[in-house]
Amino acid sequence: MLAVILSGGSGTRLWPLSREAYPKQFLPVVSEESLLAETIDRGLSLDPSTRVMAITNEEHRFVVAAHLQQQAAGRTDGIVLEPVGRNTAPAIALAALAAAEGNPSELLVVMPSDHVLRNRQAFEAAVAVGAKAAEAGKLVTFGVVPTAPHTGYGYIRAGADEGGYSTVDAFVEKPDADTAQRYLDEGGYFWNSGMFLFRADRYLEELGKHQPEMLAACKAAYAGRESDMDFVRVGREAFAACPDDSIDYAVMEKTQDAVVVPMDAGWSDVGSWSALWEIQPQDESGNVFRGDVITEDVSGSYIHSEGRLIAALGISDHVIVETDDVVLVADRNRVQDVKKLVAQVKAQGREEHRFHKKVHRPWGTYEGIAMGERFQVKRITVKPGASLSLQKHHHRAEHWVVVSGTAMVVRGDEEILLTEDQSTYIPLGHRHRLSNPGVIPLELIEVQTGSYLGEDDIVRFEDTYNRV
Repeated sequence: MLAVILSGGSGTRLWPLSREAYPKQFLPVVSEESLLAETIDRGLSLDPSTRVMAITNEEHRFVVAAHLQQQAAGRTDGIVLEPVGRNTAPAIALAALAAAEGNPSELLVVMPSDHVLRNRQAFEAAVAVGAKAAEAGKLVTFGVVPTAPHTGYGYIRAGADEGGYSTVDAFVEKPDADTAQRYLDEGGYFWNSGMFLFRADRYLEELGKHQPEMLAACKAAYAGRESDMDFVRVGREAFAACPDDSIDYAVMEKTQDAVVVPMDAGWSDVGSWSALWEIQPQDESGNVFRGDVITEDVSGSYIHSEGRLIAALGISDHVIVETDDVVLVADRNRVQDVKKLVAQVKAQGREEHRFHKKVHRPWGTYEGIAMGERFQVKRITVKPGASLSLQKHHHRAEHWVVVSGTAMVVRGDEEILLTEDQSTYIPLGHRHRLSNPGVIPLELIEVQTGSYLGEDDIVRFEDTYNRV
């Protein structure tokens, strides 16, 4: 079995915690592990021989690679990069094409990287039932046993019972409150989990039957693939020509072989702050607190602090989320409208929808500390053994002060080894490179001075990570 993890999303429904450059699947929003880490663990736990393949995009590739290297070393089938987003049906087709090269009847269990499943045993039991149906040529979807008349999910109407699973009568769109309640009262309806299980050859066969243009584009893109480190880059032009559609619309709603396996595993797509409030343990007043929080006379609220103390008094049914650059305060019943705030941030030309104050790079992180006219101060952390690109800047000079660890600095024709409390200066226009030759993280303070301090003022000459 191959666990195919879809990790191309950059949603902002959990903004400001989730940002485009570092979205919710990379964050520990429920436990101490990120949602992606939990998804990888679930895939690996299905069977000792199960392998993992990730489908992601250019921007998120190094974060996904770091997760797989840490958790699934020796059990990965690579990371396929989508050059442009084309929804779930083409993404899964790329995984099926890759799997079919080795074994056309390979079972693919498809899982979004940003969902929560609290009962792993129930999940594994559902997959075991689904595997039997998939081996027989069925296309399996997992239907979540509903616990409430939820209007934020699509539903699946089950048909005839086939013994552990049922035929699919229909996929239905997100209902209004009355319709959702009727679904619960009638029974036989399940939330659409967005998780699937089928043989690689059967998915490709059904995709070719119902979306031949999509399959042809995916085949052409995969035929033009190139390998780059841990990544498989498919042909950009061919994939860009691929129709954009979800697996539900492209295949599952059209095939005669769709079946649904009921799953009661504590599932949530963590699609909003209210959903996150719902799935976590609440205190006697119905509150969920994370981080440094003190309250008085607060009920039904979700309060999340990333650093600073949040003090709340006399409020009900609120969401308060603090990061180092944004504070969100919202009515808990209005959090679906967070996207309207994000739209305003974008319209103002700001960056808070895209980046956190701490920005992740394949070599480590950097974090803005202070900025003014013609200067900027950053805290830089370089992972052991990692190296930044050999580069220069047209508009700024840099001063580096080592706080802890060891820095190997290339400056023009020089190589300098710096340790704690030592510093160096990189003049404007000089080629330079920063590396960490040590076994502990390198921490340093960078002071930039110059007429332009944007991140795009970088000319790269060499780069370990093959960035442009």
